[in-house]
Parts: sequence; structure tokens; C-alpha cells
Amino acid sequence: MVAPGRFDVFLVPLDPGRGAEMQKTRPCIIVSPDESNTLLRTVVIVPLTSKPKNFPGRVRVMFQGQQGEVATDQLRAVDKSRLIRKVGVIQVADRARIVGALMEFFA
Repeated sequence: MVAPGRFDVFLVPLDPGRGAEMQKTRPCIIVSPDESNTLLRTVVIVPLTSKPKNFPGRVRVMFQGQQGEVATDQLRAVDKSRLIRKVGVIQVADRARIVGALMEFFA
């Protein structure tokens, strides 16, 4: 498998989940740096949701013609074996907003 790139979107099964963790298979954005994505067996992802909740720190984006949110509060590392298939790439215009939201989350 070719290493996934930062801002690639993959379908990722998030089960099993507990409590308020996002579950089921959903599109997720790779947010880990390309160097890590090449060297490590894990990637850091943030899930996309198609039901905007307007929670603090979430970023609204258009993906495949549908409005959704990047759930920065659901950030997690997953093994690359969970990456089912690439379904797209986040638009360049949205990338800085996603990174900014992650920086704010950890500030």
C-alpha cells in the first residue's frame, strides 16, 4: 500500500467505540504529517460527520458535494490496516482551517 498522505480522506471503521466516541465506518481525514505516515504503522485521523452539531472547534467543510464537519474533538490514531479505501482529498482552502482548529484545540 502506498502511504496515505496528509489531508487524504479514507473510509475507516471506528468500531468498537464506547460512550460518546464516534462509531461505524465513516470518512476520516489523515492529519498526521507525511513523514510519519510513511514511517509508522499508524496514522492520526479526524472523522468527518454529515450531521453538523456546531460544537466548539469543529470545522465545516464541503466534501463530495455534501456539507459536513471535521470532528477535531474525536482525534485518534489508528493502524493503517483500518484504512479501507481512499475516497478523496480535502480541498486546499479547508486545510488551514482544519490545522488552525487542531492548534486551538491543543493550545
